This record gives sequence, C-alpha cells and structure tokens, in this order.
Amino acid sequence: MSANNQNQQSQPQLNFWQIFNMCFGFLGIQFGFALQNANVSRIFQTLGADIEEIPILWIAAPLTGLIVQPIIGYLSDNTWNRLGRRRPYFLIGAIFTTLSLFIMPHSPTLWIAAGMLWIMDASINIAMEPFRAFVGDNLPQNQRTQGYAMQSFFIGVGAVIASALPYMLTNYFDVANTAPAGEIADSVRYAFYFGGAVLFLAVGWTVISSKEYSPEQLAAFHQQESQQNTVTSTHNRSAKQYRNGAILWMLIGAIFTAAIFSQDLDKQLYILSLGIFAFGPLQLLCSIKLTNNPTERSSLGLTFNVVDDLFHMPKAMRQLAVVQFFAWFALFAMWIYTTAAVTSHHYGTTDVVTQAYNDGADWVGMLFASYNGFAAIAAIIIPFLAKLVGIKLTHTINMFIGGLGLISFYFIEDPSMLWLPMIGVGFAWASILSVPYAMLSGVLPPHKMGVYMGIFNFFIVIPQLLAASILGLLLKVFFNGEAIYALMLGGLFMMLSGIAVLFVEQNKQTQ
Repeated sequence: MSANNQNQQSQPQLNFWQIFNMCFGFLGIQFGFALQNANVSRIFQTLGADIEEIPILWIAAPLTGLIVQPIIGYLSDNTWNRLGRRRPYFLIGAIFTTLSLFIMPHSPTLWIAAGMLWIMDASINIAMEPFRAFVGDNLPQNQRTQGYAMQSFFIGVGAVIASALPYMLTNYFDVANTAPAGEIADSVRYAFYFGGAVLFLAVGWTVISSKEYSPEQLAAFHQQESQQNTVTSTHNRSAKQYRNGAILWMLIGAIFTAAIFSQDLDKQLYILSLGIFAFGPLQLLCSIKLTNNPTERSSLGLTFNVVDDLFHMPKAMRQLAVVQFFAWFALFAMWIYTTAAVTSHHYGTTDVVTQAYNDGADWVGMLFASYNGFAAIAAIIIPFLAKLVGIKLTHTINMFIGGLGLISFYFIEDPSMLWLPMIGVGFAWASILSVPYAMLSGVLPPHKMGVYMGIFNFFIVIPQLLAASILGLLLKVFFNGEAIYALMLGGLFMMLSGIAVLFVEQNKQTQ
C-alpha cells in the first residue's frame, strides 16, 4: 500500500490483494485460538479436572482479554515507529503466542496448564486486538464490511486446519491420540507445535507486506468522518460522579461477596462479585486524578482515559454491547462444553483414558473444523447478503440458524451427523466476527479506533466471565451435570443476539 499525500482528503480504496495481505495474519492468530478452544478442555480433563471445574479453569482466557485488549488498543492508538502503529503489537504478540503453543502441551500438572492458558491468551490478545483497528485505519468505510469479512474468511480457514490437526495426525499419520493417565497425547502436542509455526509465519507476512498510514495522513483522511462519528454524551463525567460510582460498585460487590461466603454458594460466583467490586477502585482512581487536574483529561494516563472512554461510548456501541453479550455467552458455552457434551451424550463416556472418550474428543476437533470451514464460506456470502437484505437482518438470520444448530445437538443421536448443525454455527460465527465490527467502525471517532475496539472486547469478555461463573452451577443444580444442556442454552442466547441487533441505530454509511 503506497502512502498518499497527507493533504488528500479522500482515503484510497485498496485492491483485493492489499486487503488479503493486511488480513492474512488472522490465519495464524486463529491457528492458536482454535487449538486452544478445541483442546484446552481436553488437556484439563486429562490432567485431572472435574467437569464442574472446567469453567473456572477457563476463566484465564476472558479475564486476560478484559485487561489486555483496551490497554493494547490505547497504546496502539498512541504508537508510531518504524513498524507503524498496529504492526509492532502484531509481532510482539506472535512471538509470545508461538512460545506458549510450544510449551502448553508439556504442562505436567493442571494448574501449570491453567497458567499457560493465561499466558497464551494474553499473547493472542496482544496480537489480535490491533487487527480490528487495522481495518478501520486502512480501509474507507465502504470497504470495511469487506475487510472484516476477509478476516472472518482467514479465521475460518485457519480454524478448520487447526481444529482438525489432532484428528488428521491420528488418522492419516498414525500419531497416537491416547497417552498414560496424566499425560497429553502426541497428536495434541504435535498439533500445537505446527500451530505455533504457522501463527508466527502468517503474522510475519502481514507485518512485512502491509503498510500503515501516519497519524497525519489518518487525520486528513478522517477529518469529515471524525466530525460525523462523535460520542453521544453531551457532558464529561465529573470527579463526583466517579466517586459516587466507586462507592456504589464496591458496596454491591462487597454485599454480593459476603452473601456468597455466608450462604456457602458456589465459589465460581466470586468471579462476578469480585469483578463488580474491582470496578469501584478504578473509578475512585479516576475521581482522584480528575480532582487533581480537572482541565487536562487527555493527559491523565491510560487507566483514566480507558475508563473515561467507557463511560462516553457512542449510543450504537452500547446497543451493540447487548448483541455481543448474548452471542459470546453462547460461544463460550459451546467452546468449553462441546467436548464433554459429545463424549457423554453421543459416545456414552466421561472416562478420559478410554478410546471412546478420545475418539469423541477428536471428532469434536473435526466438528470445530467444520463450523470454521462453513464460516469461511459464509464470510464470502455475508457482504452480498448485507447488500440484499441489510446488515442487521443479515446478522439476525445468521444468529438464528446458528442457535437452532446448537439446540439440535440434543436431538441428533448419530454423532457422524453432527456436522449438519455446524453449518448454522459457522454462519453465526462468521457473522459475529464481521457484522458487529463493521457496524461499530462506522460510529467510532477514528483517532480512538484502537481503544474503543479494546473496550468493545469488554462485551465479549463479560458474558464469558458470567458463563464461567454460572454455567457449572446451572448444570449441576438443574441438569444433573449433563453438558449437553449448556449447548441448548447457548443456542437460545445466540437467537437473542439476533433479535437484539435489530434495535441498533446506524448511520447511513453502515446500513
């Protein structure tokens, strides 16, 4: 991509191969993400985790994203060096994710595996978060749906191969998919090695083949867009409002925590109560900073600016937060419970050392590969469908067929037929990864694209934290611990996401 004169007001259209190169790194990122999603529950169970413990062990992934993504978004908004604005973070994240993928399958104990998940997810988030803003930076508004759909395409292709790797290694290359109790199967180990190499090479290709506009060029391109995409709040949040908010959040969090302790409720609920409490001190810090320097809000540091931007989101972003909440609760339920659901409901076993369990777990990898394959196809179809029926109705259709797909797992008896509902799940997944971001990028101030994309991740993470807190309890209390019902609940939430998107306000350019 050649740099245009910074005085030019109209941002250039990019050709197919330029968009291809700038999105190609997502192929590698999804390799790591898909290997994590398809195999970490299996690793946890192999190392001795009970089914009720799996959500709490997974908590590292969403919690890390909650912390890392807005920080990286803010930093990348304010970075400019020889590699550019976003690309330094692509490279750093790729290096550490690759190392994590090499180390994870050698975890000797359950808690080391949980710690490695934390490190791996932090590294993936460092690499992944700026890619969303990268599209917003480099593409004019009328090409952003195409850009996010291209990312979805590479996510689908990468995840197909990565999710299927253990199965292919076992069935095509005679690599063992079983191991002694407490040891990770060779098929999983080798899949992680291969995934680490692919991730590093794919992200590296985007770093060397793509260019970035300077801050001055972006300011010139987006001058008119900046005037259109202003936040809806008409006044700034005061120090007193931050202080009162801090007191309220800490009080609610403390009462909730005390209730959990006194009533001996499920310990996973502490994730929610302590999370509510923790938002109080953040607001208190903002109150102190604002009291000491009430006029220069932009100079009050990373923490203040992220929290302040959170309270001054555009209205459409708040509405999209509801869409994301339902969608990602459903996805988290699917990711952490599909292995347990299929092996118990369709293969009739919960014993992790049996051949039946490992055959079922391998088949789950193939199912995850199939929905990502269908997502790659859906990513090609979505831009055309959006032009035909509108971007909101496109998302509604995709979420409904995905939700019905998850619910159908309960009714399909033959595990070899479970690929059929994955068609709908694949369309929903492609839509989740493209449509909300295309709608969001059209309402954000361009100079805060990174931090707002990071804040938007809150509404991906919070439903996952909620799911990690309550899904195990819900299954235990209402469904006798049967994991298949987590998939049915996920299907319901997916359809609620499709309804919620119909209420999102749009400007004319993103309709």
